[in-house]
Amino acid sequence: MKHFGNFIAFLILALNALFISALLLTAYSPHIQPTVHPVEACMGLTFPIFLLINAGFLLFWLIIQRYRSALLPLAGFLLCYGQIRTYLPVNFHTKKLPENSFKLLSYNIMGFDGAVKKEGKNPILSYLKESNADILCLQEYATAESPKHISQKDVERTLKAYPYHHISMIGNTKGYANKMACYSKFPILSAHTVDYDSRYNGSVVYEIKIGKDTVTLINNHLESNKLTKTDKDVYNDILKSPEKEKVKSGARLILHKLAEASAIRAPQADAVADEVARSPHPSVIVCGDFNDTPISYTHRVIAKDLDDAFTESGCGPGISYNQNKFYFRIDNILISKNLKAYNCTVDRSIKDSDHYPIWCYMTINN
Repeated sequence: MKHFGNFIAFLILALNALFISALLLTAYSPHIQPTVHPVEACMGLTFPIFLLINAGFLLFWLIIQRYRSALLPLAGFLLCYGQIRTYLPVNFHTKKLPENSFKLLSYNIMGFDGAVKKEGKNPILSYLKESNADILCLQEYATAESPKHISQKDVERTLKAYPYHHISMIGNTKGYANKMACYSKFPILSAHTVDYDSRYNGSVVYEIKIGKDTVTLINNHLESNKLTKTDKDVYNDILKSPEKEKVKSGARLILHKLAEASAIRAPQADAVADEVARSPHPSVIVCGDFNDTPISYTHRVIAKDLDDAFTESGCGPGISYNQNKFYFRIDNILISKNLKAYNCTVDRSIKDSDHYPIWCYMTINN
């Protein structure tokens, strides 16, 4: 009986080794070039699944007191510690912020949720006013000249605490108005779009004067994942009723769309990383809707010489997309090494857009 038990334990250990290999493969998949291997580059999406499975193996080995076997998942966790910390950081917020700190908020506002007024107000616009942020970086910015909708004058009247603002058209599709906006309590010295090809998406570079320092700020809305409402319905059907054929056909369809978007997004990320490298100022902030997870080529390339504010000062998975059961952090604030982040938060208190806002306090350390 003892030999049989050992044999079963060996089989489980072998299975554990297989899942550890899968974990490491997904952890290091951001080094795969999406334009060459688009499907393989999407493996990072499954990183949390394999992380959870291997955590279960670790708990199993500890419960049955096979401590030597527990070294296998522990070794796997150590080999991808950086990715685990990026995906699931644990930090405590501070109540005492430095006096020279400023607050930046990034938010995909989904056109103010159609720019509709509700009882004369718009909840997203009210949230922005009450956020007490010093800089607002907004994606999918849209207003409408109609009594029932938010107009540009309504925005400027509500956000009068922000004397400086810049609104940019992005994308190269005629007749489709996708905009990015930056509202700031600090002077915006200049603004220009990043040169890359996209029909609906874009990035805007601002120079902002904060005290004696000039900061390069890059606001982004990178390539979306091209999932239609029908695709999202297929995904939800898979979750509700995971039948073999349904999972197989649905997963193939969704993976194809994700891989296609990943291949388009890769050169956009390269272009943003080039802007970071060319910045004439030591202080750089990159924020916005990356439409990709923390374990991705997009995040790795852009964050190469930057710190992730959420990793440094946030806590938990920080899921920032709130619809269709796509539980990922795709909105980011990245900062240069001379900046320090405090209390980075994905704010789940407002659900009027398909994204949650992400904000943090930071200081410039010279």
